[in-house]
Amino acid sequence: MTNPGPQTDRKALARDYKGSRRPMGVYCVRNLQTGETLIGRSIDLPAILNRERTSLRFGGHPIRRLQQDWNALGPDAFTFDVLDTLTWPDDAPDFDPTDELVLLEAMWRERMQPDGAGNYATRSTPARP
Repeated sequence: MTNPGPQTDRKALARDYKGSRRPMGVYCVRNLQTGETLIGRSIDLPAILNRERTSLRFGGHPIRRLQQDWNALGPDAFTFDVLDTLTWPDDAPDFDPTDELVLLEAMWRERMQPDGAGNYATRSTPARP
């Protein structure tokens, strides 16, 4: 009997990951000292939160003021939170969550930043991670 090897295992893991339904919804990066927030949306919340943290950690975040605050205050001054999630419908394999995510993000922006103050950016990113 032959051992399938790491290449086969990697392919299976990649296939399983691509076929899985990742949590989607709205997230927030919050500066605990100033109260400023970055609100965004994604069809893959774990991936976008990881991307936000990694960009800040390595100094390459696209929102310059957020990066400057991170550099000055350090990672302990920030939280990364999931504000709301959407559920993938079981009966609609071709479901496009874009409109629902845009609406959900707008609702959270209105709730947390009613006058637009206290936010790092109007980060209307696509619904993808």
